[in-house]
Amino acid sequence: MAERTQDQAAEGTPTSYGFCSWHQRFAEDVRLIDVIEQGSGSGHVHYACGPCRKTHRLVPYADR
Repeated sequence: MAERTQDQAAEGTPTSYGFCSWHQRFAEDVRLIDVIEQGSGSGHVHYACGPCRKTHRLVPYADR
């Protein structure tokens, strides 16, 4: 059985699967970190997985 490398989410906390902008791969438990709005075109959003949030001391956008 494969060992999980992600931290377990608290019970009742939704988790998501998506692309981590920091380690450039898909991962579980990604959270929105930053929204860059651009007036004349599409903006950018940055998501980070649990280990990248911990390593780079990233605070999720919703927790600010």
